[in-house]
Amino acid sequence: MRRRVLLIAGPTASGKSALALTLAERLGGIIVNADSMQVYRDLRVITARPTVDDEARVPHRLYGHIDAAENYSVGRWCADARATLAEAERESRLPIVVGGTGLYFKALTQGLSAVPPTPPEIRAAVRARCDRDGAAALHAELARRDPAMAGRLKPGDRMRVARALEVLEATGRSLADWHRDGMPAILDPESAVKVFLAVDRAELHRRIDERFDGMLAAGALGEVEALAARGLDPMLPAMKAHGVPWLRRHLAGEIGLDEAAEGGKRDTRRYTKRQATWFRHQMPGWAWLDGEAALRDIERQFAA
Repeated sequence: MRRRVLLIAGPTASGKSALALTLAERLGGIIVNADSMQVYRDLRVITARPTVDDEARVPHRLYGHIDAAENYSVGRWCADARATLAEAERESRLPIVVGGTGLYFKALTQGLSAVPPTPPEIRAAVRARCDRDGAAALHAELARRDPAMAGRLKPGDRMRVARALEVLEATGRSLADWHRDGMPAILDPESAVKVFLAVDRAELHRRIDERFDGMLAAGALGEVEALAARGLDPMLPAMKAHGVPWLRRHLAGEIGLDEAAEGGKRDTRRYTKRQATWFRHQMPGWAWLDGEAALRDIERQFAA
């Protein structure tokens, strides 16, 4: 079967972007972002988005095209990705989808639930209650009204508990029910080469620490300061990007820069462990390879 899409996933700091750039130049590719934080234009430095020079070397899509005030959903990403894949086909380019957001890849290859948009007033009301009463109180309410969905969520998971209540309020149906009635996959996973970049844990932690220090040197603190000045809802995804809450605390005078940096690094290290665990359980059939092996294997599969 002719492979027509390349999917590169992996934990933060595993070298996905560099590998995608090398392959895009060699194979005539277009790079499609599958990282839920790199979509926000306010967060170029703190999310380690490709540089301006990298973006000039090959076409990059779905990077920095969303304002931080927006709550960019998986459904919107799917619609944007579908359009970008069509663009790649028209231009006879190889689409290289790269990122660490597992749910994006799952929606791309397995489909997505068709949850309708939540009215802004309902979202605002639920989140105000969450701020006032706490996530545990909302989880208790969800348990009474929608025990099936509550059973899937931890009481302290503010974002997901609030989301489940928002959907229930807006539609009268459980989010679990909507998940059964999803949109079809965008592409046949058998038509794609699927690689997860595996990096030794000690080496990955070293890269995370080095990268965070590099982001600070490149202006991450000023970027977060400009974001904080906008006064956005702290529950928005962009406000929770790794490092942002810690650097905001530093800017508010609550902690020193060293403590903020260590907090950001620690959160990122923990997140990479969850990324790998999620992919291992949710996305079977992917090749787990280190960077050099991945490069050789991918080039072999796309050889004429």
